[in-house]
Amino acid sequence: EKACVERFKYKQVGYVTSRFFGLCSITHSSAYAFTIEQIMQIETTRRAQYLRILAFELDRIHSHMLCLSHTAESAGYEALFMRIMKDREVVMELQELLTGNRIHFDFVSIGGVNRDLNVEVADEIKKRLKDFGKKIEEIEELFCNNFSLSLKYRGIGVLDREGVLRLNAQGPLARAAGVRLDVRESYDVLPYSEVGFKMVVSEGGDIHARNMVRLGEMKNSLEIIENSIDGIPEGEISVDVKGYPDGEGFVRLEAPRGELVYYVKGVKKAYLDRLRIKTPTYSNLPSFIEIFKGEEYANVAPILASLDPCMSCTAK
Repeated sequence: EKACVERFKYKQVGYVTSRFFGLCSITHSSAYAFTIEQIMQIETTRRAQYLRILAFELDRIHSHMLCLSHTAESAGYEALFMRIMKDREVVMELQELLTGNRIHFDFVSIGGVNRDLNVEVADEIKKRLKDFGKKIEEIEELFCNNFSLSLKYRGIGVLDREGVLRLNAQGPLARAAGVRLDVRESYDVLPYSEVGFKMVVSEGGDIHARNMVRLGEMKNSLEIIENSIDGIPEGEISVDVKGYPDGEGFVRLEAPRGELVYYVKGVKKAYLDRLRIKTPTYSNLPSFIEIFKGEEYANVAPILASLDPCMSCTAK
């Protein structure tokens, strides 16, 4: 944060924030861009908005896949861990095809995005994700029906609805307890309502419920991606940005782990006056402490895997 207000000009900062954490890279760079656009009253094009959604949901899938792979590993399923990581490679390759990078995507910029989607890339994404959807269904069947993989964790690592509301839990942690909390619905910075977003919730608030939420969200992300490609508007991918930010901006986005908050203050200079970030894991830390109380030591690893903490962007 200090570097972003002293070492880098405001148009460069988004490329710094995208490197806070690889799994949330696109969300961090986008949250910063949205905040500057809010301050400077910049309206991006409809095509850029759809392209941002496309990148967001690919990022969500590959993040959830990593979490589920570690959940499998913690349950003793080393082969399933490797299989999920192998299947995740499909999404990583598509992210590279869309953005130019496998990780730390320099895709979103202030005013739009840096790369367009051509017909060949669009067709390749749809084709490969159609086959990928079958892999998700196979993984979901294992998590739903294999006792020692997921079902035995019912009632383990519980955070119930009351605990979610009391401790301000975010993301899949909240939705697994039946709390309908998703920034994509409550704070629609992007036109998610146009591309088939459906909030996924479960009951129980335990490891199994969190697995089910992430699996359901990946399936919905596939629908969103297909709808975004099919319905993407014509037009430019960015608008010109002139001048300097003057004022305060506050933006919330739904990262794979929950609500990501960006606060930015500009004072009509090339360098920002203030940048403040609150990550989902930071918000979830009180819940993590509560969940581990009274649990058996043998369950620590699967509980931690199901919480999917992001220590990198929390520490910044």
